[in-house]
Parts: sequence; C-alpha cells; structure tokens
Amino acid sequence: MTSEEYRVAKIDGRDVPWDPSQLRQIQEHPCFNAGACHAFGRMHLAVAPKCNIQCNYCIREFDCVNESRPGVTSQVLSPEEAVERVRDVIRDFPYIKVIGIAGPGEPLFNEETFETLQLLKEDFPHLIKCLSTNGLLLPEKVELLKDLGVSNITVTMSAVDPGIGEKIYSFVNYHGKKYTGREGAEIMLKNQLEGLAKSVELGLITKVNTVLIPTINDHHILDVAKKIRGLGIYLQNIMPLIPQYKFADIVPPTPSEKRAIQDECSEITKQMRHCRQCRADAIGRLGEDVQEKYYK
Repeated sequence: MTSEEYRVAKIDGRDVPWDPSQLRQIQEHPCFNAGACHAFGRMHLAVAPKCNIQCNYCIREFDCVNESRPGVTSQVLSPEEAVERVRDVIRDFPYIKVIGIAGPGEPLFNEETFETLQLLKEDFPHLIKCLSTNGLLLPEKVELLKDLGVSNITVTMSAVDPGIGEKIYSFVNYHGKKYTGREGAEIMLKNQLEGLAKSVELGLITKVNTVLIPTINDHHILDVAKKIRGLGIYLQNIMPLIPQYKFADIVPPTPSEKRAIQDECSEITKQMRHCRQCRADAIGRLGEDVQEKYYK
C-alpha cells in the first residue's frame, strides 16, 4: 500500500499514519494504543508450544500462577479448545476485543497457530487478531497471516548487528538445520528485516519488541530504533531483561535506565511505555488479568 493511501491520526498524542480501514485495530488494541488500556482487553491463546530458536534469556519449563512473563502458560490448548475458551471469555468479559497468539513458543513454528486462526476467522470475524513472533519464518508466512485475518503483528528484535545477535541466540533452527554463532544471527536478522518490510508493505499494523539486556545490547537499542523506523515501523516496545537461563546473572536495567533509553529512542520512533510483559495465556486488561478463572 502506498503512502498516499494512508491518512494521519492522533494516537496517544502523536501523529501516526494509518489505513482508514484499520483504525479500530489501533484504537481498541491495548498494546498498540495506551489509551485503550482501561477500556479494552486482550486474550492470549497458548496454542504454540514449540520454538525454533533459543534465546539466552528464555526458559519455558516451569509455571507459577503468580508469575507474569512471556513464555509462561498454565496449559497448552488445542485449536478447538482455544476457540471454546474464546467463546467463554467474551461472554464473561465483553470488553475483550483482541485475540492474540504469543506462544508459549514461536507461533509461526506451530501448525496449530494457523488452525486456530482459521477457526477464529470463521467464528469470530469481528475480533481483532494479533500475533507475536521472533520473525524467523515471517517472510514466508506473513501473507497467510493476512489471509487468516491477522491485522496486528509484533516482532521481537533485539539486535540489528549479527555480532550482537550471536550473543543473544544460542541457536537458530531454520528449515530443519541448526545454526549457531554469527551464522545463526545473520539468518535471523535477514529474515526479521525481510518479514518486517513485507508486513508493512501488506498494510499490517506492525510493532517491534526489543529486549534491553545490560552489557549485551544496551548500547545498541538506538540502532534498532533507527533501523525499524527506516522500514516504516512506528512503534517500539523496549522491555527490560527478566534474568533467566544463560543471562540469569545479568542485573536487569532499572526503571530509570529503561526510561532513559526510551526517551532517546522516542526521537526516532514512538515508544510503548505501558507493557506488562504478558504471559502466553494472559486474559483481561493490562495489569488486570483474569486467566486464573479459566485454568484448573
């Protein structure tokens, strides 16, 4: 879609280009619009357990009901179970407007993701469909996502330099072959950039999540912001490291340190400052989760 086909809207006090047919996908999405947080909610469907990369800050082997972080779920659902769960939730909480798939693994690496999206398209065409991905398979799957009704995509991209990326990824499993080191990071970056560009070209509302990892990429976040802005991405979410796995001994950034980097990057692209680093099965308004009601 050409730039001439977009208009400009005030979102969170800032001029943002938008496709008139997709304004609702911004206005009612609590992640893409801070003003939506108190009025609308989201529901994450944990239908995608497998992952095709290993990040050095990620572990998905345990769950605590009081823990809120990406990769955590109390139960992995089948596509059919997920759709029934949606039916129950929107009956109980009609303010839920967004249905997202964010794991607990990599959604695009699980066929159940696409089966679920097809069922959602048939049964709940009015709900906003959202998906989070590491981007490795995005170039080959993004057109299918659009066909299945996905309007909002988030890609986690924490480096635009393979020399930094190789410190973040233990391995990248691409089409059945495992890559490590710089080679894996180069494949990852190439596909992320290509996928983001295609997502923007297709008119999908696209956000980038960037994990802020002290001593690893804290000096590099501005470069990420500049790169994604050049691709047409208007929103970046800088998330503080939750120390785990190989990065368990890294001291996470303080709120003031994160804020300083957000302020610097805000000169380049709009910053999402209200993220709660949600679970893969989160339900409700941001910060007001109700998923315990649905898990035994």
